[in-house]
Amino acid sequence: MKKVAAVTLGCKVNAYDTEAILTILSGGGYEVVDFSETADIYIVNTCTVTNTGDRKSRQMIGRARRQNPNAVIVAAGCYAQTRAEELSEIADIVIGTEGRGDILQVLETRLNRVMSLREIKVFEKLPVQRLSGRTRAYVKIQEGCDNFCAYCIIPYARGNPRSRDIGDALAECRNLAENNFKEIVLTGININSYGKDLVDTDLPKLLRRINDIDGICRIRLSSLSPVTITEEFLRELPKKVCDHFHLSLQSGCDRTLRNMNRRYDTKFYENAVNNIRRYYKDAAITTDIIVGFPEETDYDFCQSMEFCQKMELAKIHVFPFSAKEGTRAFSMGGQVSESVKKERTAEFLKLAKALRGNFLDKHAGKTMPVLFEKEGEGHTANYILVKTGTYEKNTISNIALTRENMV
Repeated sequence: MKKVAAVTLGCKVNAYDTEAILTILSGGGYEVVDFSETADIYIVNTCTVTNTGDRKSRQMIGRARRQNPNAVIVAAGCYAQTRAEELSEIADIVIGTEGRGDILQVLETRLNRVMSLREIKVFEKLPVQRLSGRTRAYVKIQEGCDNFCAYCIIPYARGNPRSRDIGDALAECRNLAENNFKEIVLTGININSYGKDLVDTDLPKLLRRINDIDGICRIRLSSLSPVTITEEFLRELPKKVCDHFHLSLQSGCDRTLRNMNRRYDTKFYENAVNNIRRYYKDAAITTDIIVGFPEETDYDFCQSMEFCQKMELAKIHVFPFSAKEGTRAFSMGGQVSESVKKERTAEFLKLAKALRGNFLDKHAGKTMPVLFEKEGEGHTANYILVKTGTYEKNTISNIALTRENMV
């Protein structure tokens, strides 16, 4: 029996796609082994969001080649989709972000399968049965994005928005419940657009249908746009939806947001945050911030910092701007020096740490249900990591929160 190993770079969508590929290969007679082991086939599911993602993807291909020089190396994912010719020089097969369901035939023919995304309008159904021992399961409901933010390569790597059939998504959720998964995370490239290409379906309707499935205790949403967070949307959310909202921001400066081609301003974002807090008193609102975007001045940077502090965010992921070839921002004037980006990143990380501490301080003394993903360690619904005692994996217990047991 031939052995196959895989590694995922990048986002949760990529992780889901990797599991789907391994499900197909396992069903086709391949033995799945860890990426550190000697295998006959290595799948590297690449990322291209940043230049660092490109570099790490190439490094993993090189590592696989060293582990077994005679193995077949397959490059899949976003970097493979956008730079197929480049990767074909170091990988044996390049398959991109569509046609993963044909992986068995691709391996038999040894032919590259990078498909044009322009005409693809249907969500690619991929089977996922391997869940790698997790207690939290990801369910991919959407693919693609057409926002074309100035810094982002993903619309070119993933194509136009496509939604998963609601019946198919519900079937996967029911299967997860039957296999004792208590929490599912709905993921996609841009789940805000879910249902816009389907008939009589939208994200709240899907959430309500999942909410009715016995055995599922929590529904967690991946990144949302503030444009989605209206009072009507919040009123329609069922009770199992977690009070953790990763609300995309990228900058707290309106001028920078316009330069990024984001579709909101800080006032709109603030309104979304206030709406959430009216409906969810313990809500954790987390976000991503890019520092050093082209033309960002010291004043713009300070505005961004001040706005994030005002919003009392629970967690901030901070990224220095990475000029990505193929995006509009790559050729914009006013590029910020690497040294300034480094300084601003460090300063924003200090703020992020302080805000995280403030958020945890507010929850000290409260008792909240914790779903334990492993013995003695789990998360609250608003995504506070709790480490305490010897509670069994995949159980939910009410835990008194202290600054000592919260992370």
